[in-house]
Amino acid sequence: MDGGPRATYRDVLRHDSMPAFLTAGALQFAAPATALVVLIFSIPGAYARAGHPGEGALALALLGLSSALPTLASAFFAGPLADRHDRHYLLRTANVVSLLATALLAADLYARPGGDLGLLPGFYLPLWIALALPAWALLISSATVFRPAFNASVPRLVPAAELGRANGLIYAIAAGTSAAASLLVGVVLSVGSSVYALAVPFLLFLATQVALVGVRADLSAPRPRPVRRIWPDVVEGLRYLYGRRDLFEMTVAALVVNFLVAIAFVELGLYVLVWLGLASGVWYGAMVAASTAGAAVGMVAIAHLRFEERAGRVLIGLVLAMGFAVLGLALVHSVWFALPIVFVYGLLPGMVQTVFLSSVQATVPNEILGRVFSADEVGSYALVPVGQATGGVISFEVGVQGTFLAAGSSIVALGLVMAAGFGALRALRFDAHPAARSSGSAAD
Repeated sequence: MDGGPRATYRDVLRHDSMPAFLTAGALQFAAPATALVVLIFSIPGAYARAGHPGEGALALALLGLSSALPTLASAFFAGPLADRHDRHYLLRTANVVSLLATALLAADLYARPGGDLGLLPGFYLPLWIALALPAWALLISSATVFRPAFNASVPRLVPAAELGRANGLIYAIAAGTSAAASLLVGVVLSVGSSVYALAVPFLLFLATQVALVGVRADLSAPRPRPVRRIWPDVVEGLRYLYGRRDLFEMTVAALVVNFLVAIAFVELGLYVLVWLGLASGVWYGAMVAASTAGAAVGMVAIAHLRFEERAGRVLIGLVLAMGFAVLGLALVHSVWFALPIVFVYGLLPGMVQTVFLSSVQATVPNEILGRVFSADEVGSYALVPVGQATGGVISFEVGVQGTFLAAGSSIVALGLVMAAGFGALRALRFDAHPAARSSGSAAD
């Protein structure tokens, strides 16, 4: 692969509907994280004020489990829907559901219905938290439906040479928006009600809907597909993923990494509250903002490098670095050390996101791309709710530091296993030159 001219961000934005499309995706991807900031801070905070901080970890575990089955079901069928239906309509519909779910969360936190549910001996669940669980499941499921349709649409707007820049720009803006919004949420939580804080994700979803109106390009799969039962489409996506050994190894690695990361970061609220000893919501918002700002920088930075020629090896190195960053958080006891470490941590998955998306978009036919993204979501995120629940139990038993130590060391071990045994992933690369791109993209 020779050097060739490099695409610029201006090249990316000159394509039809790309500015509106980019804005819609960036805002929609940022919004769920800001809603989660409100829940992760409010739930353990309620238990801490009642004098039972350890039970807050178990409540956070339930928050993760509440969305497990709905999210997996959404991931299974989101891809086939994206490949057989109008993706533009699917994006708008999923975002409307996200708006509705956010409104339901706000109504619940505003009413704060009293009463407790006794789930286990010595553990109670306030009724308002129990009612928040299905609303959160609805929000995260609708966001899960949005992602495969959106990611499969990117190659319909830009050629292969611009995928790295396009993905980096979209997700960098999403991360930057999420960082600013999370910091704003933290400030609102410090001075006002959690209901007011939920206005932030609601407005982000509303702005997404406005931006989607400005998307005029044809986003759907390039060839019409016969209408048939949806389950064979699901199986076809899974079969393709399994048959591509490099993508399969990438999905297995993502499954384990996401599980281990969920173990640690579902307890970030307790990390700030208990380990760092900071009760103000602004510090939790600052930690989330630093991580997402790091992700934004990582997405832009990796797009400037020629990762296409060694995409698999880059992914393995980034996983190793993520493990050491999580270990670093476990070993510091000051927010002034934790903030730069969590920034570096965010930098790494930001890079992973851009490399992964660009590699899949460049090497998978667009007519099956939605199903492949959907199958990867099922494989990559299947254990995230389990990881969140595990994190709650581990934190309850051994404390926050022990949870981060266990997760960080396990991620490092996984990186070493990938370097030694994931041969197909090590060989993953793609040719980003427009001349080498297969036909079928509307951007060609």
